[in-house]
Amino acid sequence: MEIGSFNEKYNLESDNFKNLKLVYYNLNESQLIQQSLLNKEGTLGKGGTLLVRTGTHTGRSPNDKFIVKDNLTKDDIWWETNKSISESNFNKLHSDILLHLEGKKLYVQDLYASADERFRLNIRVITELAWHSLFIRNLLRVCNSNEINEFKSDFTIINCPSFKANPSIYGCRSSTVIAINFSSKIILICGTEYAGENKKSVFSVLNYILPKTGVMPMHCSANHAIDNPKDCAVFFGLSGTGKTTLSADPNRTLIGDDEHGWGPEGIFNFEGGCYAKTVNLHPAKEPEIYSTTEKFGTVIENMVFDKQTLELDFSDTSITENMRCAYPLSFIENASATSLGGHPTHIILLTCDTYGVLPPVAKLSVNQTIFHFLSGFTSKIAGTEQGITEPQPTFSTCFGAPFMPLRPEVYGNLLGKKIMQTGAVCWLINTGWIGGAYGVGKRIPLKDTRLILQSILSNDLNEVNFRTDKQFKFQVPVELDGISSEILFPQMAWTNESDFLNQAEKVRGLFVNNFKKFYDHVDTGTRRAAQELDF
Repeated sequence: MEIGSFNEKYNLESDNFKNLKLVYYNLNESQLIQQSLLNKEGTLGKGGTLLVRTGTHTGRSPNDKFIVKDNLTKDDIWWETNKSISESNFNKLHSDILLHLEGKKLYVQDLYASADERFRLNIRVITELAWHSLFIRNLLRVCNSNEINEFKSDFTIINCPSFKANPSIYGCRSSTVIAINFSSKIILICGTEYAGENKKSVFSVLNYILPKTGVMPMHCSANHAIDNPKDCAVFFGLSGTGKTTLSADPNRTLIGDDEHGWGPEGIFNFEGGCYAKTVNLHPAKEPEIYSTTEKFGTVIENMVFDKQTLELDFSDTSITENMRCAYPLSFIENASATSLGGHPTHIILLTCDTYGVLPPVAKLSVNQTIFHFLSGFTSKIAGTEQGITEPQPTFSTCFGAPFMPLRPEVYGNLLGKKIMQTGAVCWLINTGWIGGAYGVGKRIPLKDTRLILQSILSNDLNEVNFRTDKQFKFQVPVELDGISSEILFPQMAWTNESDFLNQAEKVRGLFVNNFKKFYDHVDTGTRRAAQELDF
């Protein structure tokens, strides 16, 4: 039995499904919430939100991600980071999941990625859980009725949490698998209820496809000045570094919070929604995001709430620190109607330094920008991945290594080319610790980071005096109205200067050692930036 609107020439039989009990196509938010409640998948929250738990997996499973290694992918995938699965094992897994789903009811959403129609990717998402269908409907871009009637997917996601993979049969690591087959254009997800795997799989696909067209895919948020899309800023960074918080600025127009392309005309959002962390979310500090937690259709993951009043506890991390809400961009009052912007005026690399030595802001040359982009120095924040319980310093290439199928230099060269073409001004902003490492120092106050960002976007920071940082050679402002010296000069916040210098030298050494794997693959300018650190 089939319920809902869809292209009748393209039902699930076209995707080799058989003997299904019931298929719901393209249900809207009200219908999906109703289905979720009937299935006992979640609880109806305040304002008509849907409160859900994701079970054992409360974050991504990067060690369980695979790409099919075949004639198409064997020579251009970055296999040092991406794990391979054989075509035969993928096909076996695919067949067994289809067999497993016989007699079940499924939910289908026909959606697309990319606000720029020239780079549109149609995606059919097939899920066991109604709330997963609502989640991805919130996160991707929704087709109109005419598009639904003519819809044909470019990629298909099959999400089956109830299927537990056997490593001895499928050549995987555990019962959880996220596998992409670029040849058959199928993505399989099993053994996890964490909904973020759906959106990140789409991002991984775009990261493979778009560079071949000259488009730079970016793990970043983006906004522009009100009534001026040409005054655009992008914010690179891992989850938890401030991408969503800093870009959701009431004084600017939000283009998107997580994934974008940089094409011939400028920036465009891949998605139609936001997936924001809610830990310690405060209405005064982050009013735009906070307001979405009481809006009809928002999916709220892994949050503790009062069973009687349904009040959310934003400080209780007993389930996970990676508690989140997923909502359409339209829930943000100042969100762009087009999800488009011009070429970036400012490029901001967000890092979260747990060592406590990087300044809160530094101005970068083009070569330094590529160096730091390829380095991707930051921290994995607690809960964003399985097993991460406290901040961990890491080098995540391109500020999104788990989602980058191609070699890093492909993305670095593209970014450098576009910066040179447009004249974008580049910055490194540290949202991490000062006065000592994590556990000793304190996190840089959000109000100070916002003030620094305001100075960047208004171009005021271009007018101040800078000093050359002795350890890292980038330019650091000597003074900035409203920011204390101990914030601008991290060594002043340490009780012992020699301890700071030893720690800074340690971090400089980490940069140098990490960049060795890129050195032979980058241009002379980027090598020169590495050599500045006594490479």
